[in-house]
Amino acid sequence: MAAAPRRVAILPDAVADQIAAGEVVERPASVVKELVENALDAGARHVRVAIENGGKTLIEVSDDGSGMSRDDAVLAVDRHATSKIRSAGDLVGVATFGFRGEALPAIASVSRFALVTADGESDATQVAITGGRVDQVAPAARQRGTTVTVRALFFNTPARRKFLRSAASETRAVHDVLATLALAHPTAGFELEVDAAARLHLPAGQDSGERLAAVWGRELAGTLVPVHYARGAFRVQGYAQRPGDARPTGRRTQLFVNGRPFRDPFLVRAAEAGYRAAIHPGDRPSLFLDILVDPSEVDVNVHPAKLEVRFRERIAAERAVEEAVREAIGALVAAAPVGDWRPLPALPEDSSWRRDDAPIALAFDEEAATPAPAEVRGFRAPLLQLFDTYILYEAPEGVVIVDQHSAHERVLYERVMAELARADAVGQRLLLPLTLELTDEELEAVQAHREELARVGYDAESFGGRSVVLHTVPSLHARFDAGACFREMVADLARGRFGGWANRLERFAATFACRAAVKAGQSLSEAEMRELLLQLFATDLPPHDVHGRSTIVQLPREELERRFGRR
Repeated sequence: MAAAPRRVAILPDAVADQIAAGEVVERPASVVKELVENALDAGARHVRVAIENGGKTLIEVSDDGSGMSRDDAVLAVDRHATSKIRSAGDLVGVATFGFRGEALPAIASVSRFALVTADGESDATQVAITGGRVDQVAPAARQRGTTVTVRALFFNTPARRKFLRSAASETRAVHDVLATLALAHPTAGFELEVDAAARLHLPAGQDSGERLAAVWGRELAGTLVPVHYARGAFRVQGYAQRPGDARPTGRRTQLFVNGRPFRDPFLVRAAEAGYRAAIHPGDRPSLFLDILVDPSEVDVNVHPAKLEVRFRERIAAERAVEEAVREAIGALVAAAPVGDWRPLPALPEDSSWRRDDAPIALAFDEEAATPAPAEVRGFRAPLLQLFDTYILYEAPEGVVIVDQHSAHERVLYERVMAELARADAVGQRLLLPLTLELTDEELEAVQAHREELARVGYDAESFGGRSVVLHTVPSLHARFDAGACFREMVADLARGRFGGWANRLERFAATFACRAAVKAGQSLSEAEMRELLLQLFATDLPPHDVHGRSTIVQLPREELERRFGRR
């Protein structure tokens, strides 16, 4: 009886190498990413990348890093050879960006490959490989560092080469990869040359803000505020966009963990949650965040191209990101500036904002028994009201302008959210109940939000037909018109004017706050202005109202001096 034909066979090394290359080398940008990461791991202070035809014809990456000896250069192009790990335990908490000996054989198996390297102690070495076969190992001339040249990518795998995109698309991908790595390493210099023309030049020694402005553009960078936050095992640093500058489209996001770029839509959502009640639903802010954590707390080897990571404490990471963004956009520095000058600094830590919910007892006199908080002492007298709409005061480093309606809207929104949670708001009982005639849609809105209305102080009862009668109403301020506020709020709820809010209570609170706040055009006394500012700076997000607009605009002293030619 004849033996059954064998169906399982060991693949030839060349085929196995090409399959392995497919996990690492997807397109020219993948090659650039691996080679530049190797350069950075080698301590390079300057990296130069040159490509032709989108990288399909030529990719050349040169660095001034530590380089390699002849023996290491030959060994580096063998599969599974690396200078980064020695045991399986080293895969946990790996702090390097790539494995020099891991990517090189994968790239060399699908290209015409050449490596020239020198460690500064011995002669330089050149290793030439074609399609995974070593052609030459010879002496070369080079200063300390490494140059890797990749020609005819996928020349021996035409099916892979056929799926490459146009030269313009591949060039954009290479640019994006190099720009991302440049953002992660602002102290290193980077160059990109495309078809013999300079495309990117970033000098070494920049700080993160300068590098971000150089890569993302100064216009976008000017809308960002710094993020510095620590919680438990996590530290979060970087930049978040001011809520007033967020838009539905055109946003840019970049996440890093310990300086390593990665993608994570859930962490982006956590960051967006930090903007809750500060941007209009649908707006998408730009973010640049680096999450710093002990390397043992994060696995960076869950994706072949190292584009994803896994945190040991996932929930804690998301919470840290959300709170970091929330704290950053709540600082005074996040208020909109006038002109393109630097914004006012955040308030010092020793003058933290009040966050209790008790009624605020004002004390404007420095000799009063109960001194006013530091923020109020910084309001230089007199406070000015402009156009019966804006409150202006001198701060230590400039002029601050506050929109009285937006400011009161922020105050009322946070107060109402607290009342909705506690359900202990006390309404003012009317001697003569107020009867209002509503439309069918408005009457349905009243029925749907009866509980929320009661929690903020409205006792609304059906009175036959389409009428409701109000027995109690909120008592918010001297200019508050309870009947007009109720009618306008119910109309907004019925027509979906504040649609898009994911949270029903937040939508209700935003609607109520908008209609109940003092209006533009209403004259306020100086005591009322001070009271409003006190309450504003006791909220979580003073610089922003609930629509994504600015509550505070800053005019730094430096900007005034520049406008008047004093700088």
